[in-house]
Amino acid sequence: MSEYQPASRVARIRESASVLAAGRVRELKAEGRSIIDLTVGEPDFDTPDHVKQAAIAAITAGETKYTAVTGTPQLRSAILGHLERRTGLRYGQNEITVAGGAKQVIFTAFMASLDKGDEVVIPAPYWVSYPDMVLANDGTPVIVPCGDEVGFKLTPEALAAAITPATKWLILNTPSNPTGVVYSPAELKALAAVLADHPHVHVLTDEIYDEINFGAGQITSLVAAAPQLRDRVLVVNGVSKAYAMTGWRLGYGVGPAGLVAAINKLQSQISSCPSSISQAAAAAALTGEQRFVAECVAAYKERRDVAVAGLNSIEGLSCTTPDGAFYVYVKCEGAIGKTTPDGSRIESDQDFVLYLLDAASVAVIPGSAYGLGPYFRISFATSLETIKTGLEAIDKAVRSLK
Repeated sequence: MSEYQPASRVARIRESASVLAAGRVRELKAEGRSIIDLTVGEPDFDTPDHVKQAAIAAITAGETKYTAVTGTPQLRSAILGHLERRTGLRYGQNEITVAGGAKQVIFTAFMASLDKGDEVVIPAPYWVSYPDMVLANDGTPVIVPCGDEVGFKLTPEALAAAITPATKWLILNTPSNPTGVVYSPAELKALAAVLADHPHVHVLTDEIYDEINFGAGQITSLVAAAPQLRDRVLVVNGVSKAYAMTGWRLGYGVGPAGLVAAINKLQSQISSCPSSISQAAAAAALTGEQRFVAECVAAYKERRDVAVAGLNSIEGLSCTTPDGAFYVYVKCEGAIGKTTPDGSRIESDQDFVLYLLDAASVAVIPGSAYGLGPYFRISFATSLETIKTGLEAIDKAVRSLK
């Protein structure tokens, strides 16, 4: 039997680092290891009861058939209302795409728009899947390092330097995974001023964490800060993070009608439509009582403060305080070059992360997976007890280095 040869698009991408980390944790737990898991990128809260009840009601009512590719009228109306409340802008029914998660929206957006040689500007640190999604769809990722000296944010100067005649997209993720940084209205306007000189560049703004905000007021969307760019911006969001609905797999994109039509055309051949039950649940989440979101954010803020204080108290580690999402991006430069108790030398953040797993039974994700080292990412979407136990174990492991 001949050996299977995958298509080139498969060979040129990596598996998701966060998915691999979660899988490794499951494997170790299955082997009997007690692992302090600080990798998970999903809320540890349960889906709100009124959202569950909406799903149950949809099942009872027999709403278990195919829906339109673009989603149910109820969900589309809920999305439009939610976006108008957040941005002040009105979008039409022909400007919405609904899919099995925000991740699918991003992938099909690239599938619908990228040809060989098209470039996508991606600020680093970035969500692990962006570059590989671009590569899988024949595009070329253009990585722009954005270190702590610029607050992990893309500057107008760096954006201008990265744009070429081949640039098709810029990706913005605010609040950011993995850093938790949030772009201010002024910073968004400054980036928009650069984009005004390059009308061939479109923007995919990933706002999946926009409800998890630790500052005053609400997070500003690019289209609210620069409405003149509306016809060049695809706003991507979903219900996974804010409403603890990761497993429901429901995301959406709102943007130019022509792009949305192309995405929906692909969607019709890929999965026909998202789950009808998940759509009913998502509509209830977006239009219903929002107290759940506020309570979750308050809990995340408490956890964030404990995590940041604890990490900054460990010699050789440092971090800034995230303004949103539920991650801390930790600099581990002070550990590089040191030696573990068994005599191994730590040469990279990957080495350090493996050391924490082996010596402290703490699972985190290396910053190199996000395009910028030497860092590692922890998630505080877990209990205070787990966070405190993890910090103690990390501190002990770091103190053992020589």
